Amino acid sequence: MEMGGGSMIEMVIESIRVSLMNYQRVVILKEKESDRYLPIWIGPAEADAIAVRLQEVAVSRPLTHDLLRSMIDALGGSIQYIVVNDLANDTFYARIIMDVDGRTVEIDSRPSDAIALAVRVQVPIFADEAVLDKAGVRLDQESLGERTGEAEPYAEVKPEELEKLSPFRDFIDSLDMDDFDKRTS
Repeated sequence: MEMGGGSMIEMVIESIRVSLMNYQRVVILKEKESDRYLPIWIGPAEADAIAVRLQEVAVSRPLTHDLLRSMIDALGGSIQYIVVNDLANDTFYARIIMDVDGRTVEIDSRPSDAIALAVRVQVPIFADEAVLDKAGVRLDQESLGERTGEAEPYAEVKPEELEKLSPFRDFIDSLDMDDFDKRTS
């Protein structure tokens, strides 16, 4: 799917995980057609808002994202898809793409809020290719320095990029994998 400058790649929610080091939450998006992952740190409230829907937990009163969904519906809008469209200074940005009376409306959002809405209305989640190129990680690589048979020559990864990934590797190593059921979409 083409959008703006780069192309968009469809993602699925692989899981929501908790770091045992600092109890930070991370939502791990996975490319639908490949084994590249996009980890996005999110707040506990947003993590819960996503998890509640993924696990189909009944809540007695509408949570914030349920409210947003109801308001959009009541105002005659429908969400088409969401896209994680930018990454700047370690902060991810997203947009919610809506149809309102036949015209397309784009709303800026934090990725966590956009994802929490997307799981409620069952719409696709995309990431801009440029974002994946910057922050996508292949977790099945024993060492990011090794070449794989694929078109991505990890041998050419610059040392500072490996440096950037090392906190993430530590984080993955410290994850409590049993915290959330792994879902397959």
